[in-house]
Amino acid sequence: MAQRDPVIIVGGGLGGLTAALALARHGISVRVLEGAPQFGAIGYGIQFGPNVFHAFEPLGLRHEVLQRADTPSAVIMLDALNGAEVIRIPTGQPEFRARFTYPYIIIHRVDLHDVLLDACRRQPLVTLEPDAMVKFFRDRGDAIAVTTEDGRTFEGVALIGADGIRSRTRAQLINDGDPSPNGFMAFRSIVPMADVACDVQRDVVALWAGPGFHIVHYPLRHGALFNIVAVFRRSAQSERGAVGAYRAELEQTYRHAHPTMKALLAMLDLKHRQAVGDRDPIRRWHKGRVVLLGDAAHPTLQSLAQGACMAIEDGLCLADCVAAAKGDYDAAFGRFERARSLRTARVTLESRSIWDVYHADGIAREVYWQTLSERSDADVFQCLAWLYDGFRRPQETAAAARSGGD
Repeated sequence: MAQRDPVIIVGGGLGGLTAALALARHGISVRVLEGAPQFGAIGYGIQFGPNVFHAFEPLGLRHEVLQRADTPSAVIMLDALNGAEVIRIPTGQPEFRARFTYPYIIIHRVDLHDVLLDACRRQPLVTLEPDAMVKFFRDRGDAIAVTTEDGRTFEGVALIGADGIRSRTRAQLINDGDPSPNGFMAFRSIVPMADVACDVQRDVVALWAGPGFHIVHYPLRHGALFNIVAVFRRSAQSERGAVGAYRAELEQTYRHAHPTMKALLAMLDLKHRQAVGDRDPIRRWHKGRVVLLGDAAHPTLQSLAQGACMAIEDGLCLADCVAAAKGDYDAAFGRFERARSLRTARVTLESRSIWDVYHADGIAREVYWQTLSERSDADVFQCLAWLYDGFRRPQETAAAARSGGD
């Protein structure tokens, strides 16, 4: 039987909707509060390693996601200065699927969000509340009360803060300040594939890495669209926010880049930009009946393309912990932290290290390139195994402990 009072989730993004769906499948009522006037996603591309399917499979979403996604023939890294290929991960080859079971995918964020949103709408235990920007919460000990900007109050048995890197829930719960910018800025654009005139591989995820800058591009919606992300280390001039200033600084930063990169830059819409940053990992994401997940708990740089995936894994894991705790939310949230803190911290710290590799200069860059170019497919698969093999759900960990397994 479903409980009468719902778990309240603040934030209707990928992590929040995954948690809502997973909780409902355990018979737990959920109310999702979204600050925007309607549920939706900002429309850019997103990458997922095979580990995301360790969450989509038990939620019954694998088939729907694969219908909307593409599988790139490879993920490649190119030298931004001369165009030489540094390393290639053969994601489209049978040996990759044989090793990791599931594919590497690229998908429009809107399409994935719609899959999760439709699944939640089919669940009678999930209530979706748009235009409900949360202002603050109160933990009453035996219940939670949430007040929105327009003065409404919602009550529930617990609160999950899935409200992103600038989480209001985190600000009230932990009060540890703003995220840490790393000095880079990202520009994102999607253009019709028919408008891409430059000579690029159109069936791969390509990263052009250079000293202080990089570009990522890949196809979306079965080759109809082309997703471009350009990143550079910004200076004081770019802080003003004027498109002209950004364009001038990009041209200066990329002046020695390969001609293909310059052609890609010319296609960018510079109005869509975002400062890049993360937070130092912490072990504790909860207090009493309130807990954080996804970017609210452990935001990461984009180097491993794992931020959204970690939020989705969180949603499934958290629901498992809540269901097992049978109403003891403090215990459930503590178990969730123990299950997820090390993995997400490793993603954060390894992403920082890889970010430095992408943007290295001088002899350090030459050393990194040589090291990467010497790796075989087997070497690369072994390096990725800790991540792409997925996460162990709490009930699986408990079963392994009882049987004496690893």
